[in-house]
Amino acid sequence: KPLDEEALLASAAKTGRVVIVQEAPRTAGFGAELAAILAEKAILDLHGPVLRVTGYDVPYPYWKLEDAYMPSLERVLDAARRLLAF
Repeated sequence: KPLDEEALLASAAKTGRVVIVQEAPRTAGFGAELAAILAEKAILDLHGPVLRVTGYDVPYPYWKLEDAYMPSLERVLDAARRLLAF
């Protein structure tokens, strides 16, 4: 298996919070699989929901629009703040 589930679950248990950041679209991406694993196996260790900051569910844009598509620092920090306030 290419995914170290034990490390993922240990990290979630240690911090109690998870924000998944990925460039790919939100739907059916690797981040969704990570969120599913955490929901199945770490739900009692978490202090809030698993949040995802992802690309949008649209075709990948032409390079001039890439910055608008990618998860920005502002979006990541917003998710982290929301999770810490949960």
